[in-house]
Amino acid sequence: MLMLCTCRRTMKAKILAVTAMILLATSDQASAQMRCTVSDPTGTPLNVRSRPNGPILGALHNGTRVLLWELVYVRGKPWAKITTKGPGKDGWVFHRYLSCEQLYN
Repeated sequence: MLMLCTCRRTMKAKILAVTAMILLATSDQASAQMRCTVSDPTGTPLNVRSRPNGPILGALHNGTRVLLWELVYVRGKPWAKITTKGPGKDGWVFHRYLSCEQLYN
Protein backbone atom coordinates (compact mmCIF):
# COMPACT_ATOMS: atom_id res chain seq x y z
CA MET A 1 0.00 0.00 0.00
CA LEU A 2 2.83 2.40 0.84
CA MET A 3 4.48 1.72 -2.55
CA LEU A 4 1.21 2.47 -4.38
CA CYS A 5 0.80 5.77 -2.49
CA THR A 6 4.39 6.81 -3.26
CA CYS A 7 3.91 5.97 -6.95
CA ARG A 8 0.75 8.08 -7.14
CA ARG A 9 2.50 11.07 -5.57
CA THR A 10 5.45 10.66 -7.92
CA MET A 11 3.14 10.48 -10.94
CA LYS A 12 1.17 13.51 -9.75
CA ALA A 13 4.40 15.47 -9.31
CA LYS A 14 5.59 14.49 -12.80
CA ILE A 15 2.27 15.51 -14.37
CA LEU A 16 2.39 18.88 -12.59
CA ALA A 17 5.99 19.42 -13.72
CA VAL A 18 5.19 18.58 -17.35
CA THR A 19 2.13 20.85 -17.27
CA ALA A 20 4.22 23.72 -15.91
CA MET A 21 6.90 23.17 -18.57
CA ILE A 22 4.29 23.16 -21.35
CA LEU A 23 2.76 26.35 -20.02
CA LEU A 24 6.15 28.03 -19.89
CA ALA A 25 7.17 26.76 -23.33
CA THR A 26 3.98 27.91 -25.03
CA SER A 27 4.11 31.42 -23.62
CA ASP A 28 4.82 33.92 -26.41
CA GLN A 29 6.18 36.50 -24.00
CA ALA A 30 7.98 36.61 -20.68
CA SER A 31 5.01 36.67 -18.34
CA ALA A 32 3.92 35.06 -15.13
CA GLN A 33 2.01 31.82 -15.55
CA MET A 34 0.05 31.81 -12.32
CA ARG A 35 -1.22 34.20 -9.69
CA CYS A 36 -0.85 32.69 -6.24
CA THR A 37 -1.59 33.47 -2.60
CA VAL A 38 0.60 32.34 0.29
CA SER A 39 -1.36 29.79 2.33
CA ASP A 40 1.01 28.10 4.76
CA PRO A 41 -1.09 25.79 6.99
CA THR A 42 1.36 26.20 9.87
CA GLY A 43 0.53 29.91 10.05
CA THR A 44 4.21 30.85 10.12
CA PRO A 45 5.68 33.14 7.44
CA LEU A 46 6.77 31.34 4.26
CA ASN A 47 10.52 31.59 3.67
CA VAL A 48 11.68 33.13 0.39
CA ARG A 49 15.02 31.68 -0.71
CA SER A 50 17.75 32.60 -3.20
CA ARG A 51 17.37 29.17 -4.85
CA PRO A 52 15.38 26.04 -4.04
CA ASN A 53 16.28 25.10 -0.46
CA GLY A 54 18.94 27.85 -0.49
CA PRO A 55 19.68 30.73 1.89
CA ILE A 56 16.66 32.64 3.20
CA LEU A 57 16.15 36.12 1.74
CA GLY A 58 12.97 37.04 3.57
CA ALA A 59 9.50 35.74 4.39
CA LEU A 60 5.90 36.19 3.26
CA HIS A 61 2.77 36.08 5.42
CA ASN A 62 -0.40 34.17 4.60
CA GLY A 63 -2.58 36.11 2.20
CA THR A 64 0.35 37.71 0.34
CA ARG A 65 -0.22 37.65 -3.42
CA VAL A 66 2.64 36.58 -5.68
CA LEU A 67 3.25 35.76 -9.33
CA LEU A 68 4.68 32.32 -10.16
CA TRP A 69 7.26 32.35 -12.99
CA GLU A 70 8.81 28.91 -12.84
CA LEU A 71 8.21 25.57 -11.16
CA VAL A 72 11.01 23.05 -10.62
CA TYR A 73 11.38 19.82 -8.68
CA VAL A 74 14.39 19.28 -6.44
CA ARG A 75 14.63 15.80 -4.92
CA GLY A 76 10.97 15.32 -5.75
CA LYS A 77 9.79 18.49 -4.00
CA PRO A 78 8.15 21.38 -5.89
CA TRP A 79 9.73 24.85 -5.72
CA ALA A 80 8.25 27.97 -7.29
CA LYS A 81 10.12 31.05 -8.49
CA ILE A 82 7.95 34.00 -7.45
CA THR A 83 7.85 37.77 -7.44
CA THR A 84 5.92 40.17 -5.23
CA LYS A 85 5.46 43.92 -5.22
CA GLY A 86 7.49 44.23 -2.02
CA PRO A 87 11.26 44.77 -2.02
CA GLY A 88 13.54 41.81 -1.35
CA LYS A 89 10.75 39.29 -1.60
CA ASP A 90 11.55 37.78 -5.00
CA GLY A 91 12.97 34.27 -5.00
CA TRP A 92 12.03 30.65 -4.47
CA VAL A 93 9.36 29.24 -2.14
CA PHE A 94 8.04 25.76 -1.42
CA HIS A 95 5.14 25.42 -3.87
CA ARG A 96 2.86 23.38 -1.60
CA TYR A 97 2.34 26.51 0.53
CA LEU A 98 0.86 28.46 -2.38
CA SER A 99 -2.71 28.47 -3.60
CA CYS A 100 -2.60 29.27 -7.33
CA GLU A 101 -4.84 30.05 -10.28
CA GLN A 102 -3.92 30.09 -13.95
CA LEU A 103 -3.43 33.43 -15.68
CA TYR A 104 -4.67 33.75 -19.24
CA ASN A 105 -2.96 36.02 -21.77
